[in-house]
Amino acid sequence: MPIIDELLQGMLAENGSDMHMMVDEPPRIRVHGDLAPLDMPPLVDLEVEMLLKEICPPGRWEPYLESGDLDFAYEIPGVARFRCNYLSDYRGVAAVFRVIPSRIATLEKLKMPDVLREVCNYRDGLVLVTGPTGSGKSTTMAAMIDYINRRHRRKIITVEDPIEFVHENRKSVILHREVGQHAPDFAAALRGAMRANPDILLLGEMRDLETIRLALQCATMGILVFGTLHTNNAPKTVDRIIDAFPGDEQPQIRMMLAECLGGVISQLLCRRADGSGRIALHEILLRTEAMPNTIREGQISSLRTIIEGGGERGMVTMDDSIYHALAEDLISPKSAYRMAAEKERFVPFLTEEEEEEDEDEEQQAPAQPGVARD
Repeated sequence: MPIIDELLQGMLAENGSDMHMMVDEPPRIRVHGDLAPLDMPPLVDLEVEMLLKEICPPGRWEPYLESGDLDFAYEIPGVARFRCNYLSDYRGVAAVFRVIPSRIATLEKLKMPDVLREVCNYRDGLVLVTGPTGSGKSTTMAAMIDYINRRHRRKIITVEDPIEFVHENRKSVILHREVGQHAPDFAAALRGAMRANPDILLLGEMRDLETIRLALQCATMGILVFGTLHTNNAPKTVDRIIDAFPGDEQPQIRMMLAECLGGVISQLLCRRADGSGRIALHEILLRTEAMPNTIREGQISSLRTIIEGGGERGMVTMDDSIYHALAEDLISPKSAYRMAAEKERFVPFLTEEEEEEDEDEEQQAPAQPGVARD
């Protein structure tokens, strides 16, 4: 058994979601969003290299040393799978290991909004699941694919780097394709998948212009496409897709997106008030009669009005989700204030000490010119 398995199983025993490993530091695990060091001495460079090399896929160690970056999945049979990201810093090799649960959680177990089941019944269109790194996008999409798999006879192809959740065929047939192993990049994998007559495509990441272009084409061809972006709300998601293209192409992209966008599900994770874990909060935009024209005309800010008027269908803004969680005492006022876009709405819930503390933190936060925040 690889030595690193003991560390990974120790992380699982502490309910950790990630383990961070670097030279001259003890490994650190993330529990409910916070990092804490393991009770062990710092690792020297040769120790880190030995631990990482031991589980590295054959033929990929030398390319990693040259490029300084590597992604792959690693499994401890019967325990869990892990998404492994090898990187480098000025001290040497480093890595982050993220837990991929061996059992795919259902939408019910995750307590996802009921409207996500409606989205799973779509026959075509583009559905985007968005949020920052570590917000549970992959877990949510896996639960949605599982829902479809148990109820519908579809051909589903996933394109990921690396493959995370592995689905067993139930009513649907599911093919898993891994970038770097089954295709050189996302665009090539997507082109191959388009020729395989799929009903549903899942893209683990829409990381470049060509992949986004192909995803839009698939969605307009009658395929249901699930994809992810690192954006925090629906309007910014639509802007991000359009802005990915050169200016002369943007009118055409707005037309395509207006035709095929089925919905945007933005997700954030927030620590529970009782410290028992984290809760997923959502902003949900669904297709309406007004949405296509809004996108075609470039009135992206008006999507907020569509969401606010769609409560009966299950649409909700992120700030409203935060407010509802706060009203049910699921999250603390301080967490609600920090996550909200319109912070003034949540100031009345803060104690004087918390309000002063947040003001001090905002004043001390260093300015970062040129860095856009979602």
